[in-house]
Formats: sequence, structure tokens, C-alpha cells
Amino acid sequence: MTDALSRRPIRSYVLRQGRITQGQQSALEQLWPQYGLPVGVRMDANRVFGREAPLVLEIGFGNGESLAEMAVAAPERDFIGVEVHRPGVGHLLLQVHDQALANVRVYCADAVEVVRDCIADASLDRIQVFFPDPWQKKRHHKRRLINPEFVDQLATKLVPGGVLHCATDWEDYARHMLEVLDASDCYLNPAGSGQFAERPQYRPLTKFERRGQRCGHGVRDLVYRRR
Repeated sequence: MTDALSRRPIRSYVLRQGRITQGQQSALEQLWPQYGLPVGVRMDANRVFGREAPLVLEIGFGNGESLAEMAVAAPERDFIGVEVHRPGVGHLLLQVHDQALANVRVYCADAVEVVRDCIADASLDRIQVFFPDPWQKKRHHKRRLINPEFVDQLATKLVPGGVLHCATDWEDYARHMLEVLDASDCYLNPAGSGQFAERPQYRPLTKFERRGQRCGHGVRDLVYRRR
């Protein structure tokens, strides 16, 4: 048993037993068959969405408000969201249904497993990782999602020239991201080595981001292209 536990992968998240509303639970039960995606099988985006379009993957979409906003603003793109927390998934499903967003599908699963098992190579136009858990304490840095192994794996899922866009309001994590991405041979930083990017117009300001700004946390965007 000890050996088995030692081989378990390090998770970049902790599943919180947050309160789920009746509406979110109903969405998970009733809307999942229409908008949810199964893990463990390779996704065929053209079949899922019924068309060929640029594909965007967002990892850790929170309550999904910004993802839904982006889907409304860019109907020519298809969006796949990944989130482990069920209340957030239920909240997004309600928004997708209420706004009749045909260009959104959802995974409720570990992003590392989704990327590894479900996303075809060279299929994504853009990958978004907005405000991942910064794991501030040094002993927890090994849990950070943006690490050399994972970003190189993400690169294999991007089309040549495709974008990996990260954002954080924790300066230490932002510097960590810069170091990891600049050190990877898979990416080019159009802003220049060691430089942050201006917030692209397509990324909306979130409630989380506004709260961070009120606390004095400056938000930093990193936009890298696959070589």
C-alpha cells in the first residue's frame, strides 16, 4: 500500500467540498448529456461540435463566467472547458444553456488526464490557464500546474503557431511561469524573453481578478506561441 501511495501523481488542486446549489446540481444531472464530455477517450472536435473551427481549451475555468463571455464574443470558435469542482461546472452549464451556446463543451476532471487522454495532438488553436492555484508556500511549489513537463505536453496539443496564454495575480508565480516557459524549447515569447504581455482583448476581466486588484495584486499575462 505504501508503494502504491508513493506512486500517486502530485495533484495541482485540492477538491473542496463546496456548497452546490439546487440549480447547479440540476444542471449537472440534466444538461451534462448535452454539454459534458467523457474522459478516457480521444475527443473528435469536428463530430462534437458538428463543424470545423478553431478550438480553444481553458483549464480551470472556475465558475465559467469568463469562458461563457468569450464564447459569446467569438461564435466562430469552439471552446472546451476543464474544471474539477462540480459547483463551477454546474454554474457554467446553466450559462451555456441559458445563452444557447452551441460552441461550448465541458470536462469535469483533472486537466492533466484530459490533456493526456482526450485531446488530439496539434488540434488546439489556443490553451488558456487563467489564475491557477499559486500554491504560495515553498513546500507546495511542486503542486503548481505550470511546470516543465506539463507545458511541454501542452505544446504537443497546439497547432504550430498556436497560443498558450496564462494569467496570474501572484507575482512569484508569474516569475515562475516566465522561467518555465522561457526555458522550454517548444515556445516563443513574442513580447521578448522574460517579458509579460499586455492583456489580450479576448480575455475578460473576471470577478476574481477585480478582487485581486482591490487587494493590490497586479495581474500578469503570459502569451507564448508554439514554435
